[in-house]
Amino acid sequence: MTPSSAFTRRAFAAGALAFAAFAAQAETPKPWPAARPITWIVGFVPGGSVDVLTRAVARVVADKIGQSIVIDNRPGASGALALQYAARAGHDGYTLVTVPGPVLHAQRQPEIGRELAAVSLLSQGPIVFVGAAAGTPPRLKDLIAAMKKEPDKWNFASSGTGTGQHLAGELFNTMAGTRMVHVPYKGGGQAVTDVVGGQVSLGMLGVTPVLAQIKAGKLRAYAVTTPFRIPSLPDVPTMAEAGLQGYDATQFFVAAVPAGTDAAVVGKLHAAIAEALTTPEVKVALEAAGQLPGSLSPAQTQDFVVQSLSKFNALAHRSKISLQ
Repeated sequence: MTPSSAFTRRAFAAGALAFAAFAAQAETPKPWPAARPITWIVGFVPGGSVDVLTRAVARVVADKIGQSIVIDNRPGASGALALQYAARAGHDGYTLVTVPGPVLHAQRQPEIGRELAAVSLLSQGPIVFVGAAAGTPPRLKDLIAAMKKEPDKWNFASSGTGTGQHLAGELFNTMAGTRMVHVPYKGGGQAVTDVVGGQVSLGMLGVTPVLAQIKAGKLRAYAVTTPFRIPSLPDVPTMAEAGLQGYDATQFFVAAVPAGTDAAVVGKLHAAIAEALTTPEVKVALEAAGQLPGSLSPAQTQDFVVQSLSKFNALAHRSKISLQ
């Protein structure tokens, strides 16, 4: 063997070893969340309470975990399209979905506790019962009297069939003895426009899309649906204070992942979200939406959602609420 051929063989062997080491390194999975950006799915159009709050939380969480988070709006079917998409995603920690509740569907859809697993209760808070400032009675008791006098005149907008807003309106019908007709939308933005314009009589809507119109005097706020008032609308009474004793339709938002996601990843996401909920940026978004930050563990959040859905499923069955 000549010196040159020996050198060539050694160089080739060194190159092969280097290539093998590089290939092995390339095949080694990167630890979560280094591999790629996280997708956070929202089942409603941009601008509503669920979208605004999710974006605020996601920005802070992205900074805390050192990975970018992309918000993917997939509106339709009262959020069911987003749930279906999330349930089909890999359980690798790179897909989150905000699940608003309570939400009921006519057909079986992915749920927390089955195809999805709870990560964190982001928040809970009220829906606001509103009407156009012009041409509607001044107080809730006057409105109820008018609705009973002309029961077929009144309808109400929500962000979709089976959503917490729809259920809040149906709970109102049951407890007040009225029969408002439900008018579903794909999100709060267009619903607010149509209530202000008088195309729809009333609205059961999230705080975020109605707040500016209430403050501008274009919408009349009759009541919030929680047992407590909220700082962003301090003069708006609760339903109980306005005369409908025992009424409670609290809306909540939960961060979830596909079932089977590694518990350690769920724990890290939960910790990052818990920290995010205490930051000034997220507190501003929560206050604007009239929401209180969540403080439950993943297991407690899952139990909370299951119990809420059970309550409103019973209402739907008892009141024969159409979810079509």
